Amino acid sequence: MKQEDTFQIVVGIPSYNEADTISFVAEVIGKGLEEYFPDKRSIIINVDNNSPDNTREAFLGAKTRVEKHYISTEKDVRGKGNNLLNLFNFAHQVNAEAIAVVDADLKSITQEWVDYLLKPVYEGYDFVTPLYSRHQFDGSITNHICFPVVFGMLSLDIRQPIGGEFAFSPKLMEHWLKQKWTEHIRNYGVDMFMTLHAVLGGYKICQSGLGTKIHKPSLPKLGLMFEQVTETLLDNLVKYKKKWMDLGMDNLIKTPVFGLNAVTEPQEFDFNMRDIKDKCINAYKENIWTLKEMLDTYSFSRVQEMHEMDYYDMDILLWTQIFYTLIYRYDLSPDPEEKRKVIDAMKPLFLARSISFNYETWKYNIKYVEREIKNQALVFTSQKNYLWGLYQRKEVKR
Repeated sequence: MKQEDTFQIVVGIPSYNEADTISFVAEVIGKGLEEYFPDKRSIIINVDNNSPDNTREAFLGAKTRVEKHYISTEKDVRGKGNNLLNLFNFAHQVNAEAIAVVDADLKSITQEWVDYLLKPVYEGYDFVTPLYSRHQFDGSITNHICFPVVFGMLSLDIRQPIGGEFAFSPKLMEHWLKQKWTEHIRNYGVDMFMTLHAVLGGYKICQSGLGTKIHKPSLPKLGLMFEQVTETLLDNLVKYKKKWMDLGMDNLIKTPVFGLNAVTEPQEFDFNMRDIKDKCINAYKENIWTLKEMLDTYSFSRVQEMHEMDYYDMDILLWTQIFYTLIYRYDLSPDPEEKRKVIDAMKPLFLARSISFNYETWKYNIKYVEREIKNQALVFTSQKNYLWGLYQRKEVKR
């Protein structure tokens, strides 16, 4: 590829060890670009982590008429964020008009996804987030942290703030490139980083319906993903505290929805409740003294009782108030080590809320589950006064 080459559309596929699915994804993208953007010069980029499983060969061997290009991080450099940083730099160099990202493990992608994601960028939107059906046990970080926080604290209705499929304008991409890229942003925290800076930067945002997302579920990566996503989230909430604290509880902005509007049946999902309970119990034991110090007496007694009885009833009100308490403690923590303790202490509480929600909703259909997830977000909105009260108490003590 010549240095002076320009491409109007760049579609990136970040990957690590996805040789079994990436060629299918690339071929569908290629057909979609040909069908919906025939007059645009397009390119598909595999931004990889030097996968040892022939991901590169599978991608380059995909049958597409659209040009393809492979970029890798160095041998020992991993992380989705590092892959997207390579993508952003490439898109900047080729003067792209519109950029999209799709996961490499997708089994449900269709040609229409290309249109649904990229068309809004050409209609003036800076950030297009996905809207699709997922099993309630899949996307637990989204359901119980990211969505309710963006909805309740930032007053914006974005159902999948870390969904994996996005499209965006070069203007927003340049804004991301100007930010400080920490270690957790260079890994799983990158999706949350992108969404937060789009929201807090005042960029024009919409959602695009994609139907059902069928992929490799994220549950096996849950521990590391939780830490990196949550740290990215809390870092930015603390950094931009003035912006969200000034938002009232009646300022919710509904984002326009393009693409598909119908709710579809989600992917089937194998879930080992006992395994998640064991992870929850172990994390609780490791952080019990930190929790006792950080939580009020009532909240800690409720959490302690759940673990002693192996019975989880972390209702949404308790979870919201605990989460807001830990945001406050994170803000007050004087150094990175203390902040890290807050993240570690939050993990068993998040798992307890996930377990409680799964018991409540396992027998219900996707429409009911979505209503319950929306209700959670409404509680995050209603309890914002609780967080404001914590900060006001601090001011009074001064």
